[in-house]
Formats: sequence, structure tokens, C-alpha cells
Amino acid sequence: MSLLLAGLTVLVLGDSHMATSGYLISSLHDDLMLQGAKVYSFGSCGTPSGAWMKANRSECGSAFRLDNGPVRERRGEAAITRSLPDLVNEYHPNLIVVINGDTMAGYKKPAMPKSWIWGEVSTLTKGIKASGASCVWVGPAWGSEGGKYGKTFARTREMSDYLAEIVSPCIYISSLKMEKPGEWGTIPGDGQHYLNEGYQAWGDAITKEIVSSDILQKIKP
Repeated sequence: MSLLLAGLTVLVLGDSHMATSGYLISSLHDDLMLQGAKVYSFGSCGTPSGAWMKANRSECGSAFRLDNGPVRERRGEAAITRSLPDLVNEYHPNLIVVINGDTMAGYKKPAMPKSWIWGEVSTLTKGIKASGASCVWVGPAWGSEGGKYGKTFARTREMSDYLAEIVSPCIYISSLKMEKPGEWGTIPGDGQHYLNEGYQAWGDAITKEIVSSDILQKIKP
């Protein structure tokens, strides 16, 4: 247990990596609870960061998990996300953790859509700043090149570097130093989403970074 996380309320928001049981909504959520935090996690497949400022329907599914409860997945018309202001008003988080990068990287596009990404990121970071909560932003991990999403190591690096420049006031956590390119196995033909062992390793590594972050020195329960 971490004395820095014990007693804190953590709100985790993410894209598809948080939208299926066995993904980060399982591993990262569990790890943060083991550190003594109360954790509320929400994931929405295919959702860019700015969309969290209002309720939206996820085209490819959503999930949520409330503290020590089970993962609840929603598909189709039921896959409605809740807005950040609504979640802040209900759970009063000390710390917000954002897992968002792959969804916005435009892997199949010839150039990364930087202006659009900046707009999405700034929309969410303004909302986080207004909430008064502290924040960390976790960028994309390497995954595997190819697959149906067209992920490449070069674009993943470009996306990670760009997020590091624009997510303030959130502290940026780079996932690229957590694994070697292709080290954690991905779902065959996918390239972007990990097997359960990869999500466990990623969740463990993210938690380690959060616990060691300077931001936790400034947060009071």
C-alpha cells in the first residue's frame, strides 16, 4: 500500500483500453485499489478525450467499474458515457487519470491530425482544471505494428511526444518506457489491444509511475 495514494479518490477515464473486462479497467483499477485508493473507472471505445465533457454514446462499447465492484460492460444503445462534470460532482476525485492516445493518433492517416488532437486534449484539460482535481495523463504504449488499426511504432512515438507537450496541467506519463516495442503481445490481427498478460504488465507499470509521481506529494485526502 502507498501512503501517498491511501485515502485518495481516483477517477480513471479512458478509451478502448478501459472498455473491456481484462483490460486496464481490471488491472490498473485493481492495482490502484491495492495502493489504498478508492477508484472509479470509466471507459469508452473510440472516444477522443474532449468527448468526456458531455454524455456520449460509444459506437463500439463502454464499461465502468465502481470501487471494488465488478466491471460492467455496455454495448449498443446502452453504451452511454457520463460527463466529467457529472462524475466529479458524484465522486469528488482527488486525482483524475486519463488513458487516451491511440484513439486520436490517426494511425491510418498520412499525417497525424495535430490541430484536432490539440482541440480534444485542451477541451478535457480545461474541464479537469476547473474540477480542482490533480491529473496524470497516460499516453499510448507500443503495441505491435500492423493489424486492423494500422498502428506503427513511428506514429506511436509521435503521438506520445505530442501529448507530452500539450496535456498540462496534467503530468504526462509515457508508456513507451514501460516496454520494448512489441514486447507485450497483442490480440492477433489487432496490433493495438493487448492480451491479458500485457494489460496486467501495463497496469502495474502505470501504477508504479503514479505512485512515484511528484503530483502525489501535493494531494491531500
